[in-house]
Amino acid sequence: MPESHYRICPLCEACCGLEIRTEGAKVISIRGAESDVFSHGYLCPKGVSLKDLHEDPDRLRTPLIKRDGAFVQASWDEAFAEIERRLLPVWREQGADAVALTIGNPAAHKVNLLAYTPRLVKSLASRNVFSASTLDQMPKQLSSALMFGHWLSIPLPDIERCDYLLILGANPMVSNGSLWTVPDYRGKAKAMRARGGRIVVVDPRRSETAAAADEHLAIRPGADALLLAGIAYTLFDEGLVKPGRLVEHLNGLDEARAALAAFAPEATAAGCGIPADTQRRLARELAAAPRAAVYGRIGTCTQRFGTVNSWLVDLINVLTGNLDREGGAMFAKAAAFAANTQGRPGVGKGVTTGRRKSRVSGAPEVYGELPITLLAEEIETPGPGQVKALITIASNPVLSTPGGPRIARALEGLDFMLSLDIYVNETTRHADVILPGLSPLEDLHFDVAFPQLSHRNHARFSGPVFEAPAGTPQEWQTILRLCALLEGRGLGVDVQQLDDEAIEADVRRFAGDQTAAVLAALQPWRGPERLVDLQLRVGPYGDQFGRKPEGLNLAKVKAASTVEGGGVDLGALVPRIPELLRTPSGKIELAPPAILADLAQVRAEPAPAFSLIGRRDTRSGNSWMHNLPVLAKGPDRCTLLVNPGDAERLGLAEFARIKSAVGELIARVERSADMSPGVVSLPHGWGHDLAGVQLAVARERPGVNLNALLDDADRDPLSGNAVLSGVAVEISAA
Repeated sequence: MPESHYRICPLCEACCGLEIRTEGAKVISIRGAESDVFSHGYLCPKGVSLKDLHEDPDRLRTPLIKRDGAFVQASWDEAFAEIERRLLPVWREQGADAVALTIGNPAAHKVNLLAYTPRLVKSLASRNVFSASTLDQMPKQLSSALMFGHWLSIPLPDIERCDYLLILGANPMVSNGSLWTVPDYRGKAKAMRARGGRIVVVDPRRSETAAAADEHLAIRPGADALLLAGIAYTLFDEGLVKPGRLVEHLNGLDEARAALAAFAPEATAAGCGIPADTQRRLARELAAAPRAAVYGRIGTCTQRFGTVNSWLVDLINVLTGNLDREGGAMFAKAAAFAANTQGRPGVGKGVTTGRRKSRVSGAPEVYGELPITLLAEEIETPGPGQVKALITIASNPVLSTPGGPRIARALEGLDFMLSLDIYVNETTRHADVILPGLSPLEDLHFDVAFPQLSHRNHARFSGPVFEAPAGTPQEWQTILRLCALLEGRGLGVDVQQLDDEAIEADVRRFAGDQTAAVLAALQPWRGPERLVDLQLRVGPYGDQFGRKPEGLNLAKVKAASTVEGGGVDLGALVPRIPELLRTPSGKIELAPPAILADLAQVRAEPAPAFSLIGRRDTRSGNSWMHNLPVLAKGPDRCTLLVNPGDAERLGLAEFARIKSAVGELIARVERSADMSPGVVSLPHGWGHDLAGVQLAVARERPGVNLNALLDDADRDPLSGNAVLSGVAVEISAA
């Protein structure tokens, strides 16, 4: 008999609630959960693809060990014995830094990984930790940390009450937000315009978001800092600065004014391609709107001045009085796991970067990790601390990172490689052992990061739709077994005991002599559920272990998270300054010295013949999604978008040759009037034609790897983020 299950989609930042109907072990249908308090029935094609992912014959169900160059299936005990035999000698004899760790984007969507990977990082004790954050978001995290005191205190457009929204380098019509969790952006934008609101989009391409906006401004790729600085200059120059109630919470207003003195719109117009009068008009419109917000995302982060861009976005929000006010740029107040809701409100330690530097290039650590574009050189370069072994967690840097072909060659030189992954992909094909996770439909789900980035506060939980196969561990258990090996506890460890010890240590840090009572209250739960219950109960809406009986705990959130209930709605965003601040001064730092020093380096560069930018597709979030039939069907998506006039002038037919300073590709041409002249676009995450890849559907239309054209030495020096946008290329017929 058919059954209905409530599920939160783990495939993108929108985190939509789903209703999944099953019969026995089969998925019958997937649709948006109408009752969901956050997504209200919205659904994109990725949610439907969970059926394909669950049933995919290429998805790994058992561990693999490489024997004589080929993968063979193995038991979990055999796989861990191989890890003990080959990984531990490297780690013990050559030092902790000889083992690197890479963490991919899917880890952010899984409480199993996000809550337990830090324990592996601690046990490993290597300085060589890398993640996808330095591919797309570290500039925003760094600027937010320097301004507000924490890496995830990121202002979000309050779109449902906004009157004027300026969007740069983002395509939420396709992504449903990025560092802004906003399911059904299309519907919210339509409602905003229907009530008289105005949306302006700045992008080198007339994206889907730009096409549905009131105005599209085509900027020169990589020049956002010039435009944003011109807008900020105008606010000062024309007496439009009005921070309102925030004025008593600001440090550095005069320093910011002085730093922007060289960026009059008349001086920046030629470099960014946006006329001076347009820049000044944008500043006036932002200042005059009753409620306005500026939002910049991946396109503004993946540039040489990504951190400067991110800072300027929030500086403008402050200057116009639109930070931390209804309808402006506001801060979420998550129910659990949010550091900016814990500890003493309004003041904190702030953040520190550069506590260590990379061995070869001397790049500084940011947020506990190094730029992922350094991975290849750390493997290739001999000497003390050379990376000789690698652990990858849901990570595919061969396709996702500049210099992907170089990374692939470097991986061949490792002494040992372990991957926690559900596919044999372009990176994991190099592994010696692969440990698979469960299907999302066999796993529980609670979002750790995204409620901290959501346009509305909420708490939701979803349990497994199907039982996990007998003998298959959850990923948190796999990670704890790896920790046990590194801690010298051997193979026969009791994983539950490890988890008990870890939770007791967590609780003791804040509960002191009440630790036993708190642990007793958490007793019904184990693993991630116990962590979620703890965090909910001590969070801003929590029951505080009985002191606030009406508050949240996991049992209450579970009871509300059904097909009929759809979770707990915690209301619209509310002003949080000064309570949110965790800076040492207790104020918003408008003029971080490192950012002002980098701003001084911003200048117009000569325009190349062609600039290459990336793009995103609704059906293509991560590279493995290309293996899911419901997402892979339809027209070829790995095409080079070229302005028709450019294509005609160059005589481009079906294919074009793209050449950069570091590589070249031949890609299928698609003429598009949405592209600015002199700008071309390739999507991210393709190139599935490499030997050994076991992705049958993706290999049918492999596409080409954009990252082969990108220089792995080119990055934002403050955050270490890779430069993926505005890359100079030559285009010719092929």
